[in-house]
Amino acid sequence: MKVFSNNRLVIIQLAMSVSIAALFFASPVRAQKVVDKTVATVSDGVRTELITYTDLLWQLALQPGASVTEPTSQELNRTLQTVIDQRLFALEAERIPRTAPTDKEIADEINLLLKRFTPADFKLRLNQVGFTSVDDDNFKRIIGQRIAIEKYLDFRFRSFIVITAEDEAKYYREVFVPDFRRRFPGLLMPTLDEKRAEIRGILEEERVGTGIETFLDEAKRRAQIEILSEV
Repeated sequence: MKVFSNNRLVIIQLAMSVSIAALFFASPVRAQKVVDKTVATVSDGVRTELITYTDLLWQLALQPGASVTEPTSQELNRTLQTVIDQRLFALEAERIPRTAPTDKEIADEINLLLKRFTPADFKLRLNQVGFTSVDDDNFKRIIGQRIAIEKYLDFRFRSFIVITAEDEAKYYREVFVPDFRRRFPGLLMPTLDEKRAEIRGILEEERVGTGIETFLDEAKRRAQIEILSEV
């Protein structure tokens, strides 16, 4: 598994599909009828999460440039692996009590999503996977679930990270300086103090990525993952 280079995006992707299948079948209004089927199950021995074809379409809908109406088998299988990861985090997050997200947090998350698309494209994608608009109650409910899991991921993988001054100096000396000289020969080298905050952020993201990677590797060894239908 590759180490994640953009953990914000990874967390967004991991949190996106929790319990979405139930929401699709709970709402009486649909812009497009989707013939659904269970593709896989993920179990921790106590609870079992279903992964449906609809879940895969929803995940694709949030990926700019990905086809929702005619996805390829390669796209679907790659997305299936992402959704399996999501379910593993969902099962783990259920063990931790958490407060409900606020209306402002939900609105802020929706605004972040909108920045990845044109308004018309985003509305079309929502319609294609069954939502009427960003004001759809079920859509907001899913965004709320996503925020809750994002908070869990931040707590689980970010809150206990310690970056020391020695860590920063080592990265500056062994990584930043050689890279800067290679990319910008002849320019004045920024000092460690000038780059300290940037380096701290890079080191934090690297450790978050490593923590996520390690968790998923261990969770997949413990979990019961069954593929029920080829996509």
